[in-house]
Amino acid sequence: MSTRPLSVAVIGAGPAGIYAADILSKSDLEVQIDLFEQLPAPYGLVRYGVAPDHPRIKQIITALYRILQRGDITLLANVKIGEDLTVEDLQAHYDAIVVATGADRDAPLNIPGVELPQSYGAADFVYWYDGNPDYPRHWPLEAKSVAVLGVGNVALDVARVLAKHPEDMLVTEVPENVYRELEKNPVTDVHVFGRRGPAQVKFTPLELRELGEVPDVDVIVYEEDFDYDEGSQKAIKASNQTKMVVKTLTNYAMVPPEEHTASRRIHIHMFHSPAEILADENGNVRALKTERTQLDGNGGVTGTGEFVETEVQAVYRAIGYFSSPVKGLPFDEKRGVIPSVQGRVTDNEGEVVNGVYATGWIRRGPIGLIGSTKSDAAETISMLVEDANAGKLKATTDQVGHEAIVALLESRHVPYTTWQGWELLDAYERKLGEEFGEVPGGRGRRERVKVVSRKAMTAISRGEEIPADLIGSDGE
Repeated sequence: MSTRPLSVAVIGAGPAGIYAADILSKSDLEVQIDLFEQLPAPYGLVRYGVAPDHPRIKQIITALYRILQRGDITLLANVKIGEDLTVEDLQAHYDAIVVATGADRDAPLNIPGVELPQSYGAADFVYWYDGNPDYPRHWPLEAKSVAVLGVGNVALDVARVLAKHPEDMLVTEVPENVYRELEKNPVTDVHVFGRRGPAQVKFTPLELRELGEVPDVDVIVYEEDFDYDEGSQKAIKASNQTKMVVKTLTNYAMVPPEEHTASRRIHIHMFHSPAEILADENGNVRALKTERTQLDGNGGVTGTGEFVETEVQAVYRAIGYFSSPVKGLPFDEKRGVIPSVQGRVTDNEGEVVNGVYATGWIRRGPIGLIGSTKSDAAETISMLVEDANAGKLKATTDQVGHEAIVALLESRHVPYTTWQGWELLDAYERKLGEEFGEVPGGRGRRERVKVVSRKAMTAISRGEEIPADLIGSDGE
């Protein structure tokens, strides 16, 4: 009797999905893996969630590239699960499904004024400056003074992109339409607000230190924002990273005011809890109201009843990401995750959904860096392997695997793209960077210029002619 490889669909071609596919491909199982991605390009938030002036991200992309370049994991991009294909389609044609769709939207913030027109989610702004094809091409950069809520690396990215002079972004892969709008940005002051103190902020030391190296941008930290309780002291002693962050913040605070001579400033405010976004008589943002907080002895904070107003004309909420549900699968609306036990997806009653697994931020929420993603994927795949060895995994039809799903996509006229298509798009973007030539001011050369139209990305990836109305438009 002939046996066939186990056929597995992985949904999401970001780090979580790619690492899960890689670990599975190296298991003892004979396996065929299709990796689905809703965008025409792989890499998820590494390509579309991190500021373009982060050179170390290229190292992560290089590692992910090497995994996909091997050819034993098949990429099917520009395919939306829940629209182009349903979960039931995947269950029909695969023995197992691994969901790795990540966290793609902003966590909610329930304060008065959050609905004002100049109150923005950081995720939307990040998608704009990273050229995500499913988000608007234009961004209203009209504020001279801006508030950024949150003290993680996304908040730092948002603050830095807003404050940085656009010519210093030009050497990156920033899309053309983004660069042109940043040129008109009138900002002078960006205020970053955190609820707790220096020992509790979530910046990584390198990103915080590099903030002080941005040309013609001063980083201002206030002496009155330094306080440490027993919980803070324990945190500093327990973590070199926390110690380095505190030291960097202290160094910024020690710079005399007369040395702050740059034309743009990033202010970091600690012990400020957002209370309300205030509007002017026209219904536009005029200020952020915060409550001063104090440490409670355990590293947490309580309100003091003292309120401060900071004049701003826009507010960016960078308080964390939140996952979106996958149509046809259980979803915990409160936690923003697909419920699971050790990576095995469970239904609303807590029963395991056979053959369906979750990994990464869609499983555990938006916490942890690449190391956490790898260990998370390893646990999830170990459960899948265990179930496969126990004979629990089987597609619901006899038409199993890659060829069956490609036939289904073609019958539905879905313009899917492949790894070879990504290599075409990658080469096209690099050529745009090469044609740009040297960046003025001796800043170097552009490695690539991102294409930001889904139609253009798809056409290039499929070896088709770019639609005439897109040639010369933003990002093409």
